[in-house]
Amino acid sequence: MGSGNFRNDHKSTNCVCEVVRAIKELQDNAVEEAECQSCTSCFNEPLGSLVSPVKEMVDTRVFVLKTADGTPFHAFFNDDYNACVSIYFRVEDVFDNCCATLRVLVPGKKDGGNFVPVNFVRGDDKCCINLSKHCQVTCFKASNDCVTVDLSCFCAIQCIADVNLGICD
Repeated sequence: MGSGNFRNDHKSTNCVCEVVRAIKELQDNAVEEAECQSCTSCFNEPLGSLVSPVKEMVDTRVFVLKTADGTPFHAFFNDDYNACVSIYFRVEDVFDNCCATLRVLVPGKKDGGNFVPVNFVRGDDKCCINLSKHCQVTCFKASNDCVTVDLSCFCAIQCIADVNLGICD
């Protein structure tokens, strides 16, 4: 496999997929009988398995969607907080094969047990979001705002956490 050549055992035409398969094969061949930490995935089951350890009942898998250029998709919410933009969502419904209604989640952090929203708006221009604020987010609240999206427009999804938002079905 040196010099970038590898055998094409798969019938995919997606070069990214092929590269990832090649990297996986390299990693598998490099690992001996060592303890490996599993990668968290949106497919981890059951709900709550992204929380370590599970402290409470959870009802939401928080996720971020990424556009073709790698930037997180964002939506607005209108709540009692000064923050009004979020990159975090909860799926409410999936319909027509690839459309979904997503609830916009309010990003926050705990301050003495109180929920404090994290404002993603960058500066006074109100046009850009500050992604470095993501590192401050430790908890979420449900907003009353939802957005309907065509899921085929996104290139990636990253699951962030399993949380209990007290959502009623």
